[in-house]
Amino acid sequence: MRIPAHSVCTAIRDDIVAGVHERGGRLTEELLARRYGVSRVPVREALRTLEAEGFVVTRRHAGACVAEPTEQEAADLLEMRMLLEPLAASRAAQRRTEAHLKVLRGLVRLGQERARGGSSEDLRSLGGWFHETLTQASGSPALTSMLTQLRHKIAWMYAVEVPANPTESWTEHGAIVDAVARGDSERARSVTALHTERSSAAHRLRFAPGAVRADRVRTSQHAVNVTGLQH
Repeated sequence: MRIPAHSVCTAIRDDIVAGVHERGGRLTEELLARRYGVSRVPVREALRTLEAEGFVVTRRHAGACVAEPTEQEAADLLEMRMLLEPLAASRAAQRRTEAHLKVLRGLVRLGQERARGGSSEDLRSLGGWFHETLTQASGSPALTSMLTQLRHKIAWMYAVEVPANPTESWTEHGAIVDAVARGDSERARSVTALHTERSSAAHRLRFAPGAVRADRVRTSQHAVNVTGLQH
């Protein structure tokens, strides 16, 4: 597989998230360069970036290896997402453009149609696009970058169960867009906080036998979440 040198970091990250490179496994520059069809220079640069992002660690006598996050580190990611997603929605209500609204409304319509039709794979992709667009509508490059990294890590550490009632989930998406369209930042924040809290309960750790339910994470910090997210 040959890819552009500037895309090596994305390719390695995607393969880590997909489980191609296992947790704790060595990442040798020579083998990675051969796999992606590039020289060792972009591989070395990519590993440095991925180490800064938390996907890679450097170990004595072993070199670069895929990180092995703990359950607590994984739980922290969901906690951070429950704080940042509502902030992004609040900012989107203040800064969104008509183009953002058009895309968000189109995704909600399509999501509601697919929810009624029971297409779970399509719904997962549409949900991802919805939240990415909502974050972009916040007009904050720093917030967008942070949430993008969080989503990559959460996808790596957690499997997500299909919602028991996907129609309800997309109704919540619609309520978020309505608040954003009205410029009601407090409403956008509170609805998104509730939606994110509910969706977090469907996350199951990939790497631990008898994985802890994500709603245990939510419950353990519930008082903090309520104070930080509801107004």
